Amino acid sequence: MTNGHTGDILKYDWFGLSVVVFSANLPPFDKKEFMKEMPTKTTGEEILSVVREELLDLKSYQDQHWEGTFEDYLALVKKYPRVARTSFQRVYDMILSKGTSEYFEHKKKIIHYRFFEDLDHNTRDALFGLDLPLMKMVNIFKSAAHKYGTEKRVLLLHGPVGSAKSTIARILKRGLEDYSRTPEGALYTFSWILEKEDGRRLPEGTMEEIPCPMHEEPLHLIPLEWRSRILEILNRDKPVEQCVEMEGELCPACRQYFRELNRQHGGDWTKILKNIKVRRLILSEKDRVGIGTFQPKDEKNQDSTELTGDINYRKIAEYGSDSDPRAFNFDGEFNISKRGLVEFIEVLKLDVAFLYDLLGASQEHKIKPKKFSQTDIDEVILGHTNEPEYRKLQNNEFMEALRDRTVKIDIPYITKLSEEVRIYEKDYNPKRIRGKHIAPHTIEMAAMWAVLTRLEEAKRADLTILQKLKLYNGKTLPGFTEDNVKELRKEALREGMDGISPRYIQDKISNALVSDKGEGCINPFMVLNELESGLKHHSLVTNEDLKKRYRELLAVVKQEYEDITKNEVQRAISADEEAISRVCGNYIDNIKAYTQKETVRNKYTGQDEEPDERLMRSIEEKIDIPDNRKDDFRREIMNYIGALAVEGKKFNYRTNERLHKALELKLFEDQKDSIKLTSLVSSVVDKDTQEKIEVVKARLVKDYGYCDMCATDILNYIASIFARGDTKS
Repeated sequence: MTNGHTGDILKYDWFGLSVVVFSANLPPFDKKEFMKEMPTKTTGEEILSVVREELLDLKSYQDQHWEGTFEDYLALVKKYPRVARTSFQRVYDMILSKGTSEYFEHKKKIIHYRFFEDLDHNTRDALFGLDLPLMKMVNIFKSAAHKYGTEKRVLLLHGPVGSAKSTIARILKRGLEDYSRTPEGALYTFSWILEKEDGRRLPEGTMEEIPCPMHEEPLHLIPLEWRSRILEILNRDKPVEQCVEMEGELCPACRQYFRELNRQHGGDWTKILKNIKVRRLILSEKDRVGIGTFQPKDEKNQDSTELTGDINYRKIAEYGSDSDPRAFNFDGEFNISKRGLVEFIEVLKLDVAFLYDLLGASQEHKIKPKKFSQTDIDEVILGHTNEPEYRKLQNNEFMEALRDRTVKIDIPYITKLSEEVRIYEKDYNPKRIRGKHIAPHTIEMAAMWAVLTRLEEAKRADLTILQKLKLYNGKTLPGFTEDNVKELRKEALREGMDGISPRYIQDKISNALVSDKGEGCINPFMVLNELESGLKHHSLVTNEDLKKRYRELLAVVKQEYEDITKNEVQRAISADEEAISRVCGNYIDNIKAYTQKETVRNKYTGQDEEPDERLMRSIEEKIDIPDNRKDDFRREIMNYIGALAVEGKKFNYRTNERLHKALELKLFEDQKDSIKLTSLVSSVVDKDTQEKIEVVKARLVKDYGYCDMCATDILNYIASIFARGDTKS
């Protein structure tokens, strides 16, 4: 194969055929340079040394591959009853093992489970803004762990596309894998140690180890009629919450071996145990141990044996019957998921025959393999589906039994702006995005539009949908209390179940990042334009009225962005602390004289003059203080200053948010004309004005996260607003 590199095109000759592929600006391959830079032996030795000294953990390996006798295991259970937990108990303990925190939102206590932050995997699948649905799900696990009934149910994650249903399942499965490797999450199974069987072509007297195909709990080896007496010994002097329980029986294969050994040893159970090796069990989805995943296929390829196992036809001749458990593969998803969790992807798309298997698996914890009696299973059955499929289930009167055995857990879209922003910041941040700068508020505006599409219009006429978003995000608005916000949540029954998926937002941000526009910096308008143009071909938004509403919401977001940027530029212009202090001192002198009915001495003329009403009103009007309320506001400021003086504190305008805002707006009004922002839209800018603009740009870069390019762009944008006469702040 030869490589002729030409720009972005690689040409290959492959058996006489000319193959052309596009490259990502790969440099031409130089064999001599490659051989020259081959790693030395020293580097390899150094890496192996690091592996031996820092990475190898032989102690953990030995612990995770512990083997012992059944007697050893009984002693272990007596000391650590946790090893004999059910699957639901293990999942619940796993979630709690990472810790919790509590907070109140709209007077409701929310428990945050750190397990779902996915810190062990560098927050790769971290979940944001779903604390309430996750709390409801964990409560179901808690109930099942206490055997209050929900352990006999199929857990169904239900919600719109892209609401993190699959991610929740993935975190739980990966968490179980990790937890089973820890001392706290240890669980055990057993193998049979038997002499070779006829036809196996093994040397005479050779012993072979046959693992239990369904990873049984070793305590299942204890006959049912003896269990109460043995449990009495194991649970002696233990509190109720630490008592061991035994449920379930051996799988068909293990029953066969048990019967044969029982006959061989004349019913002496203690001799049977000599053929048992107990070993540590490490759960692994890839190795199909304790964790299974089932995905629906087309009707012609679906086969229920994928769930419960199938006959091994090669071994029928060896054992003489297709009902011999040794001629059966207990490798269906239900079989291999025992002791752990099985995930059903889009569970309601399954054929009806598969759904029937779920009935016994959930309620009775039993499955029916072909040609065998019902077999015990102990596993969490977790499915997820979208709303159309769930409605189809509700309308199917023949599936009442499944509906009755299902616990639905709603996983809605996020309706809190700050949490939605975290989703995109995880993927689009300076560490991951190289060579491009994302202008401030770009991700925030995209997230704002996504959340607005998921909200329902408030029934109150005095509340806009944007104000509702801000209330949900923790902002306060005059006339609205936490009780009002709670009522808003209650009245919006489908909020978060409709709207735009985070995937769509991610796709459009990606489009903006790789586009040729922006010259190294993408801004909110680029992303918002991508979002708007994508609506034409959005596969899930086909209703024209809905498209029209989404476009109107984009206009709302653009107006909000305009207000935000006006405020930032205004603050950057009026960030002169000395100038604000002078304006503040002048204002305080005047309102002091006004409230005490005194005069003010003019520093320049030395004359006593009446308080400057025009100055005071020019500041108060900036924060909408009406003329009939000016006296109250002025007295409020003076009382505040007096209270500070009593405490021995000095007044600072920053401590009064309303006054601070008014002073900044006043200074902005005074300075914007001297800076002449409107001159930016013209081709001629004088040197003095340019210097002032550079100062403002420097403040935008330093204080608000702009780069030089997007700071220039935002000043041009605000200048164009002033040029058209729109000076509203």
